[in-house]
Amino acid sequence: MGGVKGFIEGGIASIVAGCSTHPLDLIKVRMQLQGEAQGPTAAAQNLRPSLAFQTNSTPSSTVRLRQATAARIGPVATGIRIFKTEGFRALFSGVSATVLRQTLYSTTRMGIYDILKHKWTDKETNTMPLASKILAGLIAGGIGAAVGNPADVAMVRMQADGRLPLSQRRNYTSVVDALARMTKQEGITSLWRGSSMTVNRAMLVTASQLASYDQIKETILAKGWMKDGLCTHVVASFSAGFVAAVVSNPVDVIKTRVMNMKVVPGQRPPYTGALDCAMKTVKAEGPMALYKGFIPTISRQGPFTVVLFVTLEQVRKLLKNF
Repeated sequence: MGGVKGFIEGGIASIVAGCSTHPLDLIKVRMQLQGEAQGPTAAAQNLRPSLAFQTNSTPSSTVRLRQATAARIGPVATGIRIFKTEGFRALFSGVSATVLRQTLYSTTRMGIYDILKHKWTDKETNTMPLASKILAGLIAGGIGAAVGNPADVAMVRMQADGRLPLSQRRNYTSVVDALARMTKQEGITSLWRGSSMTVNRAMLVTASQLASYDQIKETILAKGWMKDGLCTHVVASFSAGFVAAVVSNPVDVIKTRVMNMKVVPGQRPPYTGALDCAMKTVKAEGPMALYKGFIPTISRQGPFTVVLFVTLEQVRKLLKNF
């Protein structure tokens, strides 16, 4: 039961954290797509900045100006714009995909990390070296991402749909509809589009997030700065969220763009892969484009990590005797 309990505890905590911070994640995705051009040789109407000002014929200089303008829009303004133009419900677009993603991805990574943590913890000192924590996080994150990639693709698309012109929206009604239509229209392999980036990101996030939380928490308790309680959990989890955001943001930007790209049969896709997307992004928008959406990333990663670990600690207490 011990191994299974880690999956259950991690799954419950992840779903609670994912749903409660979903609007922040949606804003992050919209900001990461700002300034993106959807086709390598596309006409102006196919170059869609995040807030999608539509014209039939737009000079390239005007497009670049609009993209630069869109790139300056911050998370608060992005959230307000979504609320005004698409309504309150739009802030929860793709929440069904978030639930499925947390059920598949986070439950798997949290459960595997817990198993490895118990296996590799020194029985005498009851401690685990930082290197072992990082390795456990890399392994758990990679496996979890491979399992949860289809839900991740669906979530990104559903979150990004509102930024498209009406004629180009996919209008998925649920995560099940998204997965079914993607399989039918683009093939089963589309469910693992961007999976290399998803796996890389998940390995980085899990290693930095879970390992740093355990390490910071252990340090706080060992130094006697705080007692084991809510304050310690909040401080350790927010610090872990910041570390995870810094480490993962560039990979997250590329992952989002590759997953969201629209592939038209008979036409060359906007990106041939993650490396191609990274090179085009840096060339067109500069290296700092890889940190687009960092403010909403940390604004989401911080609360998400806090809710995740605070909930996890409480769930562990509830299930302690099971």
